[in-house]
Amino acid sequence: MSTAPPPGPPLALTMGDPAGIGGELTLAAWARLRRDGPAFVALDDPSRLTALATRLGWEVPIAQVAGPEEAAAVFPNCLPVMTIRLPAPCIPGRPDPANAPAVLGSIERAVALAQSGRASAVVTNPISKATLYRTGFAFPGHTEFLGALTGTAEPPVMLLASPMLRVVPVTIHVSLRRALDTLTTAEIIRTGLALARGLREGFGIAAPRIAVAGLNPHAGEDGAMGDEEPRLVVPAIEALRAEGVEAFGPLPPDTMFTARARQTYDAALCLYHDQALIPIKTLDMDGGVNVTLGLPIVRTSPDHGTAFGIAGQGIADPGSLIAALRLAADMAARRHPKAAAE
Repeated sequence: MSTAPPPGPPLALTMGDPAGIGGELTLAAWARLRRDGPAFVALDDPSRLTALATRLGWEVPIAQVAGPEEAAAVFPNCLPVMTIRLPAPCIPGRPDPANAPAVLGSIERAVALAQSGRASAVVTNPISKATLYRTGFAFPGHTEFLGALTGTAEPPVMLLASPMLRVVPVTIHVSLRRALDTLTTAEIIRTGLALARGLREGFGIAAPRIAVAGLNPHAGEDGAMGDEEPRLVVPAIEALRAEGVEAFGPLPPDTMFTARARQTYDAALCLYHDQALIPIKTLDMDGGVNVTLGLPIVRTSPDHGTAFGIAGQGIADPGSLIAALRLAADMAARRHPKAAAE
């Protein structure tokens, strides 16, 4: 007999690109979490999930539900699904732009459920940005789309978290040249303040320590290898400290991610996308979770992509999605302790 998952509203899990590994990750996550939770409801096409489970030989009973309230009750015995119909057939590994409205509709519906309090948080399966761009999708990625859906005044901040490391990039989904051109002291400060607030509210770290990366080799070597550190980074660190944030640096990027160095901080504030994502994905690809800070809702995601090359084979590791679901539940409980206890 299954034991009931922890109380509180379930999580809302989006479908991601239906030609990717999101469907099989959803099935595998339910099989792993059905007894102890956290409970979630999939916003997906039940027909495609049933067909995928049959194809893989997995016994995953599907229950179509009208809302999260029903999902919590059936979760120990069935994977609850709120129906989002796919307009085109789904072939693993072959993304179809015709299914883009369903992919985006799944995200929109999940956000609405979280905003209304019917879902405790949003967890997103990986999307194919290239496929969405072909249909006119106007956002660089999930993070920016979620900011628009929730009406945030400032751009959200992307945090990558694992038990080994937490990192935030100041510039995200832009070319490296554009990242260097647009990096400013003000943006470093804004991102650092959002990171400190997110660590306090979402992770329960009362006085977070934030290590700030340099931009150039050896953090500029006192200006010998570039002036960005004294011109942009140091003033930002001083401003963060004036706001009560324990920020320090700039640190040489090639040594700040060693095991010993990581013990000295709670999160690393990096200056561009790959400076942040390469170390965490190297250290803990399967346990990494993407967290969006600065939203009025909790949102997490696996720290990997659609993996079209292995989709439909049942070999994708669900570890990152499971970690994302568990972290989302923990963060939601910290943000809304009363709802989690009900």
